Amino acid sequence: MAMDYDDDIKRRLKRVEGQVRGILKMMEEGKDCKDVVSQLSAVRSAVDKAMAYVVAVNLEKCIVEEREAGNDTGKLVQEAVELLIKSR
Repeated sequence: MAMDYDDDIKRRLKRVEGQVRGILKMMEEGKDCKDVVSQLSAVRSAVDKAMAYVVAVNLEKCIVEEREAGNDTGKLVQEAVELLIKSR
């Protein structure tokens, strides 16, 4: 199912993009390994949060649609959880 991605998620990913550029600059400048890894960890965390946000927004939309159609929503929740687990 296609999803409309709002400005919030796009802003989140633009921040991640900026963080990655910053990490590349740190590497070019020969910064300490611990600092680079720390920033990589921050990027990973931001990407994880972005994925969770996308899944949550999509799940909410799907649940509303399924309830309106009179269908069970349990399968949708299970699929969302599996999607998040696979992403790890």
